[in-house]
Amino acid sequence: MNAVFGRPRGRKRSGGHIWAALVVRWALTLSPISFRFARSRWSCGALVVVLREDSQVIVGRETVCLWLLDAGLVWRRPRPTIRPKDPDRETKLRALRALLHGLPADETAVFMDEVDVNLNPEVGCMWMRHGEQAAVETPGNNVKRYLAGSIHWRTGRVVLTEGKPKDGRSAALFCRHLDDLRRAFRRYRVIHVVCDNAGTHTADGSRLVRAYLEAWGHQVKVHYLPKYAPDTNPIERVWWRLHEAVTRNHRCQTVDELLDLTFDWFETRTHFRVKSSVYAETPGK
Repeated sequence: MNAVFGRPRGRKRSGGHIWAALVVRWALTLSPISFRFARSRWSCGALVVVLREDSQVIVGRETVCLWLLDAGLVWRRPRPTIRPKDPDRETKLRALRALLHGLPADETAVFMDEVDVNLNPEVGCMWMRHGEQAAVETPGNNVKRYLAGSIHWRTGRVVLTEGKPKDGRSAALFCRHLDDLRRAFRRYRVIHVVCDNAGTHTADGSRLVRAYLEAWGHQVKVHYLPKYAPDTNPIERVWWRLHEAVTRNHRCQTVDELLDLTFDWFETRTHFRVKSSVYAETPGK
């Protein structure tokens, strides 16, 4: 009879599915702050409290956890994104595409950035026995060293300059790196260096950079990426691979030992993939 009148067959559905759908929506679209919690992210316990205090629905944390899992949600690290956007992003990218695809044979281009190498290791996934949690020892007092690096647009060759102790991400390191680029690509009449807008990279931000470009501007020309756009710099992929292969979970006792390991790794991987859809003649391809 139920089938004749279009009613669903089987057991009548309880109201729990309504609360489950509501909990999933809260977890995906709202912050605990919206419910007067001094928390930045949801826990199952916090969702239980909101259900109990705001809707008089009594459930356990295990039930809420099952609701979330049944909806296809997982507990994992989110991908960080940069909120600000450069209003001139597309204009700047069009200019860079035109530069890269119109390079004469006696000119070349590189993408440049710095990376920090830390004695205190970043923690990443690794193999370990089931039921046990492996430990990653940290020296305690961190020591940081910067490397300046550029990836060649045509070949994917990487050129590195090691920063001095306590040098930081400085204009002096940037200028030394430009010297290394002039030596590495001396057969080219002009080297176009594409980098971010850090003050240590600009003539307006550093007198040292201004003086350098006044002396060598006929051979080294600096171009700037859109602001807030690390995704437009191909060398960021090189730094990601460096961290994955070397700096995460490392067991080096000194920063010099870590730097030796870093340069050994680069000796076995001198060229990297550089081409990006961002700089395709037809963007997105």
